[in-house]
Amino acid sequence: MRGGWNRRVTLLLTVPTGLVLLWTVVYPNLFVLGDSLVEGGRITLAGYREFLATRAELEALWASLWISVGSVVLSALVGVPLAFLFSRYEFPGRSLFGALAALPVLLPPLVGVIAFLFLYGESGMLTRVVQTALGLESAPWRLVGGPAILLVHAYTMYVYFYLFTLAGLARLDEGALEAAASLGASRLRTLRSVTLPMLAPALGAAALLVFMTSMASFSAPYIFGGGFRVLTTQIFASKLSGATTMAMTETVVLASASLAFLWLLRRYERGREYAAVGKGIGRARRLVRSRWARTVIAGAGIGVVLVLLLPHLTLLLVSFVPEGGWTTEIVPSRYTLENYRDLMREPDLLTPALNSLQMATLATAANVVFCFVAAYLVVRGRFPARGLINTLLVVPWALPGTVIAIGLAATFSVHQPWAGRFVLIGTFWILPMAYFIRNTPLVAQAAIASFRQFDPSLEEAAHSLGAGWLLTMRRVALPLVLPGLAAGALLAFVTALGEFVASILLYTHRSRPISIEILGQLRAFDFGGAAALGVILAVLMALAFWVGGRFVRGGPAVGG
Repeated sequence: MRGGWNRRVTLLLTVPTGLVLLWTVVYPNLFVLGDSLVEGGRITLAGYREFLATRAELEALWASLWISVGSVVLSALVGVPLAFLFSRYEFPGRSLFGALAALPVLLPPLVGVIAFLFLYGESGMLTRVVQTALGLESAPWRLVGGPAILLVHAYTMYVYFYLFTLAGLARLDEGALEAAASLGASRLRTLRSVTLPMLAPALGAAALLVFMTSMASFSAPYIFGGGFRVLTTQIFASKLSGATTMAMTETVVLASASLAFLWLLRRYERGREYAAVGKGIGRARRLVRSRWARTVIAGAGIGVVLVLLLPHLTLLLVSFVPEGGWTTEIVPSRYTLENYRDLMREPDLLTPALNSLQMATLATAANVVFCFVAAYLVVRGRFPARGLINTLLVVPWALPGTVIAIGLAATFSVHQPWAGRFVLIGTFWILPMAYFIRNTPLVAQAAIASFRQFDPSLEEAAHSLGAGWLLTMRRVALPLVLPGLAAGALLAFVTALGEFVASILLYTHRSRPISIEILGQLRAFDFGGAAALGVILAVLMALAFWVGGRFVRGGPAVGG
């Protein structure tokens, strides 16, 4: 695949790919930046001066930063020890509870927040148990403000550190640890000087995901924030009040903070790269022979997992509670299947689930086609703009959903076809577009990794036998890339299925997704209905993982 044929194909693919990235990633953010600098028809820095002079705005920025850093620390304190426990020790129930520890990844943030509310809120089950046991007249705590948000984030985000650390430990070379021990290093010294440095890439990736997810978090601050504001809720409040310039300014500040953290982390990682030089033999799990020690270790691991899963079990329980059937009791006194029957009988309740399925499918299908082409260009192409395309494929993951939504709202609210602007606000299509932009990095990075794993000589062989580019892609490249591409598409689909942050700023009543309907049921105090919708969403995501996982593991053969 060399010479003029390759150059022609690269040119034909680069132009539309670059235009799509510029139109969806760069263009909307330029309008946000422009709107933050324009007021009354003239260019001004008044919005930024007002931001810097307003205590509430600075407090919201500071709150977003320390909440995100705190979320990274707390998530690591939960996820990393759990990963060491379930990967390093053999005890009864290890496999089952090790798998259950990753279960929260199936729940979107809003559903996890609601489950947390049902269990630990002021009228939650555990809160009432403590209140009754201590004979208190009011709840022993108020789940509100920064500490509440931190607690919810740790519950919902520890799974990133857990899964990434598990993967890092599986690749850890036992030879390096044995060498440290033979030199007289204690276990603590080996952990600090060998194990953790070798895990640095995995821990750094997990920290980046948690930080970005926390900066973009809207569900927990919106429900538990009270008077405590972060930038995402501040942007929402400014938009609702009609303070457009301030909303745009806040959006630029939020995007800048997220991109700055990404740059700092990448710079830090570049100077701290470690590689094993041994035989790559993984470390065997230690069989705990002492009955007492085995009981303690098993109890600690299983106990922590059960505590972490309690909110989700509570969500399932509450989904069987009829409307008005849970008031002052510790646990609901009546249960029914009516909430699920209502979903089948009332189209207005089922429509949001169908909307989410349709929009997630459309967005993911577009992600698959676009990211396959983009990954091919990044890995196989040789042209000056390749680095720019690779960068633009990553940028949306560093931009909170609020930033993407505000950018789309600013760009596609007027009809100027000559400028690439169309009225999409208020239509069905704005949400699939937001999901497409947000999840492009997930699919693109998976496809890029898959392209890099097979030798380009296979494509060259097909071309030498007379196959054109399309036939070579269909019969050679696509089957080899498909497992990784499908894995990225699976993550993109389930993410879009439960997306809430961008949806709340862009939805209309007719196109409302299931996450918005869950919030509506919660506002109407129909806890059972909200929980039932949450369970339906979790089941849909679990089915997607099951079906997609089977497909990823059983990818087709080349030429099939």
